[in-house]
Amino acid sequence: MTASDGLTRLAESYLDLRWHLDPVDGSGAGAASHDDRLGTFDDESVRQHVAALRALMHAVEEFDAPSLDDEIDRTALLYQVRLDVQRYGTERPQARDPGFWVGHALEGLYQLLTVRDRPEATRARAVAARLRAMPRLFDAARETLRECPAVLVEAAQDVTDAGVALVAEVVQAFAGADGHDGGPAGAAARDALTGFRGHLAGLLREGSDGHPAAVGEVTLNFRLQCQHAVPATAPELLRYGVRLVQDVERELTMLTERLAPGRAWPDVMDALRDAHPDPDDLVRAYEAEMARARAFVRERDLVAVPEGALEVDATPGYLRPVIPLAAYLPPGPLSADRTGRFFVSLPAGNPANRAAVLRDHCTHEIPTTALHEGYPGHHLHFLALQAQPRIVRRFLTTPLTVEGWALYCQEMMGAEGFYRSVEERFFQQVALLWRALRVVLDVGLHTGTLDIADAMRLVQDRMHFSRDHALAEVRRTAAEPAYQLAYAVGRRELFALREAYRARRGEAYTPRGFHDAVLAFGALPVSLIRWGLELDG
Repeated sequence: MTASDGLTRLAESYLDLRWHLDPVDGSGAGAASHDDRLGTFDDESVRQHVAALRALMHAVEEFDAPSLDDEIDRTALLYQVRLDVQRYGTERPQARDPGFWVGHALEGLYQLLTVRDRPEATRARAVAARLRAMPRLFDAARETLRECPAVLVEAAQDVTDAGVALVAEVVQAFAGADGHDGGPAGAAARDALTGFRGHLAGLLREGSDGHPAAVGEVTLNFRLQCQHAVPATAPELLRYGVRLVQDVERELTMLTERLAPGRAWPDVMDALRDAHPDPDDLVRAYEAEMARARAFVRERDLVAVPEGALEVDATPGYLRPVIPLAAYLPPGPLSADRTGRFFVSLPAGNPANRAAVLRDHCTHEIPTTALHEGYPGHHLHFLALQAQPRIVRRFLTTPLTVEGWALYCQEMMGAEGFYRSVEERFFQQVALLWRALRVVLDVGLHTGTLDIADAMRLVQDRMHFSRDHALAEVRRTAAEPAYQLAYAVGRRELFALREAYRARRGEAYTPRGFHDAVLAFGALPVSLIRWGLELDG
């Protein structure tokens, strides 16, 4: 079923506005007409964008939806527009987070390096245009940034260092291509990055430590309402996170009694991490587990499996600072290439660092990661949502459903018999503990009950992460309010939805029926999926 013409026009207007401000997002979606631009996030451009969003918001509010499906999609669109107004007008990451600018520029280059559904000459011209735009982008960043928290400045410095390598890689990749004149533009882009790196050092010297990373409880609650559409507030979610941490730690203790009676679970986890593939076999190990997960889903008929390849490869060197372990990149909704990409960060650096990275790729942990990122997790989910005929369900997502679905799948697959050993079940629980702790971390940091040092200690004490791993976790949480809590909260919402669906269906219930019904809504908030399945009564 497609959306009504009026709703489709409103959604298209929203995407036009979104991609005008952020053409890199448009390129990522597969809209090639945006490939040769970078965004304009200076104060005046953002002011005009927010004004246009407010006008669109009124039009969406007044739209008279002719069907339940249209009303659900109208609500999702309205939430998204309100969220964008809040993000750019009130939270203003463009004014407080240098990583916002660096990430935008580097993502814009990386997309053109890897995309496969544009001719090389077209990509070469677009790369050159984006390289030429980088000095202007970072000039605007200097004028716009103010009161930046130190944790965000330091994170941006590390990514900027990696960006210099990416610029060199892009220039080399397109050297000699028709339409490419990126040599001088590449040098200017590199100089812009290194100059911006110096500006960031100046921000730290000027006292960024005095600017808090917290966005505040009011803002966090707004995101819970409009980004995730959950009725809970920050204090309730904090209590939920604390309880879930305690519950999972008890489960880990019980599993430890089966593996090594009398020992503490962190010690057993540390010992089990000695089992890992050799570096040369690491990519193949993930490929094998993703293939096994896909076959398991098909054999058990757990959910429809869309067509679309999933490639596993080593993380490029210039992405290592932002992908310390692994990451999945989906195809864009408009892209003709339906290939998803899963990157695995191979050991690098000195012997101690290489050994630490290998331990993070524990043999017993790979199955959980493979199904989370591949089947039936992110890759399957993105292919399913991008096949939806309704524009809102194809383009608009919430991390509550995206990340919640993947975490739900880890537990669901275990109940279906996917894990082959107690050790694999143990690491599935370790993964759940990590996401439970993120609720505490996210709420604590952004309501100001945890400072950066407290957050670091919490992650190291409860998850036993290295300092570098803990720092990456805290930085990510500080930069993305209300994202990290979405994993565990989304899992909770999906399990509650499944129980309501099972009760309604009775003996006709099947896992396949439930999963297909959920994915028919793309990645809209779970509360809207519940509404669409008419499970509110």
